[in-house]
Amino acid sequence: MAKTDLHIALVGNPNSGKTSLFNALTGLNQKVGNFPGVTVDKKTGHIVLPDSLHAELIDLPGTYSLYPRRADEWVAYKVLMGADTDIKADLVLLVADASNLKRNLLFCSQIIDLKIPVVMALTMNDLAAKKDIKIDIAGLEAELGIPVVSVNPRKNKGLTDLKKVLWQVAKTKENITNEFMDTHTLAPASIEGVQALFPALSNYASVHYLINHENFPLTDTEQKAIEQIEIKNDFNPTKTQAEEIMQRYTRIRQIMKQHVVEPGPLERKMFSDYLDNILLHRTWGYLILVSVLFLLFQSIFWLARFPMDGIEWCFKEASFWLNHQLPQAWWSDLFINGFIAGLSGILMFVPQIMILFGLITMLEDSGYMARISFLTDRLMRKVGLNGKSVMPMISGFACAVPAIMSARNIENKKERLLTILVTPLMSCSARLPVYTILISLVIDDKYYFGFLSLQGLVMMGLYLLGTVMALIVSYVMKWFIRIKEKSFFILELPIYRAPRWKNVGITMVEKARIFVTDAGKVIMIISLLLWFLSSYGPGSRMQRVEEKYAALVQQMPSKKDSLQKHQSTEKLENSFAGILGRGIEPVIEPLGFDWKIGIALITSFAAREVFVGTMATLYSVEETDNTSLRQKMQADTYSDGRKVYTLPAAFSLMIFYVLAMQCMSTLAVVKRETKSWKWPVFQFVYMTGLAYLMSFLVYQLLK
Repeated sequence: MAKTDLHIALVGNPNSGKTSLFNALTGLNQKVGNFPGVTVDKKTGHIVLPDSLHAELIDLPGTYSLYPRRADEWVAYKVLMGADTDIKADLVLLVADASNLKRNLLFCSQIIDLKIPVVMALTMNDLAAKKDIKIDIAGLEAELGIPVVSVNPRKNKGLTDLKKVLWQVAKTKENITNEFMDTHTLAPASIEGVQALFPALSNYASVHYLINHENFPLTDTEQKAIEQIEIKNDFNPTKTQAEEIMQRYTRIRQIMKQHVVEPGPLERKMFSDYLDNILLHRTWGYLILVSVLFLLFQSIFWLARFPMDGIEWCFKEASFWLNHQLPQAWWSDLFINGFIAGLSGILMFVPQIMILFGLITMLEDSGYMARISFLTDRLMRKVGLNGKSVMPMISGFACAVPAIMSARNIENKKERLLTILVTPLMSCSARLPVYTILISLVIDDKYYFGFLSLQGLVMMGLYLLGTVMALIVSYVMKWFIRIKEKSFFILELPIYRAPRWKNVGITMVEKARIFVTDAGKVIMIISLLLWFLSSYGPGSRMQRVEEKYAALVQQMPSKKDSLQKHQSTEKLENSFAGILGRGIEPVIEPLGFDWKIGIALITSFAAREVFVGTMATLYSVEETDNTSLRQKMQADTYSDGRKVYTLPAAFSLMIFYVLAMQCMSTLAVVKRETKSWKWPVFQFVYMTGLAYLMSFLVYQLLK
């Protein structure tokens, strides 16, 4: 990639169209990481401005003002204040909602007074037009003293003009002199004292140094000097902040009166209001929510069925062909039964993962996801959570790691901790391959009324089970976690909009890429390791098996093929993997699991989706005929002829995967978020114990 010449901070209020603009400007040139020192998502993208000026766009978390409360707001605040030692922004791209300009101008006015280069991108212009709001952009530009560009990221309108303006501002080297308000009058003596220490600070930046200097990277001498200035001048941060906000809104009202035409108080209701009357109804709202989730899980099975079958057939045929083309050697066995088997366990489930993330992105884009939080707040409060817990929990359907990180938006410590502890019970996309293959083994591919898939209903039941157990566990834990702190649920409902199909597509491709590269690496490494562990064992054991079957083949040459199959099975049982599986079999036998499943339970602790890769490797090592993994698992039997994957055993295993903590990464992020090993250890113990107990009950009741 070309050298980055410019760093642009993208800021704005939540639901102002910031994410849409970021995606429209950067496309697939994005990277996701974490801001240094905190577990807040850091999205950066690469854009090219006129004259081939290469810029990095840093998407800062949404915030309403320069007075932060949450961890993500502090991230944005420190970057804007120049107090972040790792991220320096050359200019700021501020996104403002044209349909709610008054609220957005507060944040805008504060950034202007920091005396840093600012460009305003005015979004939601189509919505403003529907509300009969007319904005004099030229007048607004002159009043604020910054460039204002009207854009529509969803339709890629105005982006060329915006890039041109960003380039012009980046090339301008003049000192910024315009002010939105005279912030010097807020605390003259204190501001002058701070500026004596830091001459480059603007008046308004000095006010923030007085209020938040403890959070800035200053020396002990500088910290003490600012504290002395506060004491000497009797500086009152609360009074100063209140005066500032009042003065800003006085000026904002004047600007709105001069340059914005809004309809009167008797304006007609928007379509969103009518829709909310239905979707947020006390009765119909919940029925619609259940229906939406039902359709989501039905679609995962229905839409992914054909591409999954196609991928599985391709790998089955490829393995069969390679078995007959490659020579009988250890490296060909490694390639076919290690690499190819592992790769099939990765790629076969890509269609379902893409569809799941695509549908969730559509719900978020449409504005319905926020309504789900609103609808469920009352229920959440009864179990010790609040409506803000819903977003991390729903995100847990995708992956528990970012879901737990997003719980930082919950201000209440007890509710945040409870959310972190129960979110892994939500069935993440990594469990999807496990559910899919087990459901296909024991549930008929039957449709009711021509469109209701029985397999889809079972899948939905597993997801609902995880959700219900999360609520029950939270309700029990709320009595034991003694943190007393009042909480309030304030949520801004975004307007309903059509999903951005480009964004949906980008998300699907990106999540599939992450699954294949990140999870795929783990699956592939474990598949290759498993091939070794299941192909080799203690020399004496393996030699005895070889000698036993060599003698049997000589005695019964007509049964050579059958004997070779039995030999493969016995060699697997005597391999290192077989010994490990046999070792834990007594513990898991009451759950209906055999030693092969035991191996998969151990390996899938690295990542849940490794279960399928493990099975693919174990069964490929054992058999080399032209049958799919599902067919091999379906035909598997114990020594007495009983089937391994019966309905009770399969349901017991599914319940175990719904409830067990099967992911090292999740435990690591819980430790990072709680800053203690106490909670991840507790989480692992309670989830494993709950999974074992419930699996035991299910197996014993169904068998």
